Amino acid sequence: MTALGLVLVLAGVAAVAFEAHRPTHGALGTPGVAALAAGAALAVEGAGGGIAAVVAAAVMLGVAAVIVVALSLTKGVAVRRRRIRSGPEAMIGRCGVVSRWGERGGTVLVDGALWRAQLEHGLDQAAEQLHEGDEVVVEYVRGLTLIVRRAERWELAGW
Repeated sequence: MTALGLVLVLAGVAAVAFEAHRPTHGALGTPGVAALAAGAALAVEGAGGGIAAVVAAAVMLGVAAVIVVALSLTKGVAVRRRRIRSGPEAMIGRCGVVSRWGERGGTVLVDGALWRAQLEHGLDQAAEQLHEGDEVVVEYVRGLTLIVRRAERWELAGW
């Protein structure tokens, strides 16, 4: 029984550790907690401990594992709610200034970097011609080209 208990404890520790590093929303953490508690009970009972020692070991390891899994779950959910800060998705909604503009597009300065830019599809390009110094907002990113539109007054208040 002691060997089976130790194997269950190790499997439980592995499952809880995996849950902490790769959140599975409790899919591995919950069975890991159960394996830890059962393994501790079996190991203590196999070593000749009384019923009080068995229950105490199972409860202590189970509570500790539940705390680790709960902390992992709350931190995992909090990370998923944060706004993206890097990559193309982070450029969406940023304001910039037109550096140069021609018929088919131009260059805009966004966050200290010059980017190729085009007007958003669906806008009448003849009526919506941009000029140097105009403020724009990034609508989305296609490859290394920003698709922009003219910024409205309310968008520039915090910029």
